[in-house]
Amino acid sequence: MKLLTFSVDGKARPGVLKGDRVIDLAAAGLPAGPNGGLIEIVRGGDAMLDRARKALDDPNAKSYELSKVKVLPPIRQPSKIVAIGLNYIDHCKETGLPVPTVPVPFSKFTTSVCGPYDDIVWPLSVTKEVDYEVELGVVIGKTALNVPEAKALDYVFGYTVVNDISARDLQFVGARQWDRSKSFDTFCPYGPYIVTKDEIPDPHVLQVRTILNGKEMQNSNTKNLIFNVPRIIAHLSQGTTLLPGDLIPTGTPGGVGFRRTPPVFLKDGDECVCEVEGIGAIRNRMRPR
Repeated sequence: MKLLTFSVDGKARPGVLKGDRVIDLAAAGLPAGPNGGLIEIVRGGDAMLDRARKALDDPNAKSYELSKVKVLPPIRQPSKIVAIGLNYIDHCKETGLPVPTVPVPFSKFTTSVCGPYDDIVWPLSVTKEVDYEVELGVVIGKTALNVPEAKALDYVFGYTVVNDISARDLQFVGARQWDRSKSFDTFCPYGPYIVTKDEIPDPHVLQVRTILNGKEMQNSNTKNLIFNVPRIIAHLSQGTTLLPGDLIPTGTPGGVGFRRTPPVFLKDGDECVCEVEGIGAIRNRMRPR
């Protein structure tokens, strides 16, 4: 299933995609999270997914045309966003950094979340070198602590598309910390759906692409991940509890803007499309201020 959060007349609610229509899961009796999103459905696990499937199969279920609703971030406030850096060899090479021997995690603040079609905004007084990074996103489905790699996929709820927007002129100055440079408001657009893991039995065969103003900038496949999804979850869950709804962007391939000749940074009016095979695409317009 492709689950999403959408709004009609300003009211957010959980939904499931059926062709070109969105089934209203709140109208079908499923709980909405505090912001109208999918968090309670994620927390409810298989039992809640069974209820969503029944709504999907109900010919009388309340629905809306997808083109007539506003699609929001699937979960607006996950408890945490833990991203993985340097997880494709070609990206390591283009940045001049060594290939890591263990996953390299960093955080994006939850306030950086925005919708799959929202504008990306940033203060030009603070950063002028803003970059794109397409990533497969993993959404955790149940509480995970000290999870063995062999069982890690059991803790996945589904998959999504993330653009790990990054302010390069902040990322590589001073202490060279990543969190702030990747956590401005709107710097984590994701969605448009969470595709449940039963529809993606192998997350390591998916094409990922970035298209900027109609030009392809990144094109790779998740088979090229240095650390696969089970390894990432097992590593992150050692001593740290992952909660339902937590988002894990798994890393970006080569082709990022700041390593091109000349460098390519996002500017006012640019349209950036990030897509992952089997999930969909997010499309965001750049609006620095």
